[in-house]
Amino acid sequence: MRRLLATILGCEALILALAIPVAISVAKVDAATAGITGAVLVVLALLLAGTLGRSWGVPVATAFQVLVLALGFFVPTMFILGFIFSALWAYGIWLGLKVEGRQNH
Repeated sequence: MRRLLATILGCEALILALAIPVAISVAKVDAATAGITGAVLVVLALLLAGTLGRSWGVPVATAFQVLVLALGFFVPTMFILGFIFSALWAYGIWLGLKVEGRQNH
């Protein structure tokens, strides 16, 4: 499960980086604000991908998904991206638990 969730976070980091120019040009967010916020989110996503093996890694990364979804209040496009990645995240957890359950039998 960790590998799948880390892959989702890695892809999310890439998309968050690509969302910076969108926030600037489409949502008219200040360039410095968009750049700093985007960079922090990218680094956070990558750091969280490395913590998934710890007992607190998945819950904190799940809270991160809520944070990304909440960014839609500032950049409406993030509602779409947040929903997509939240759905992928939930599916990744479900699939990981299902596979791990079969391996234990």
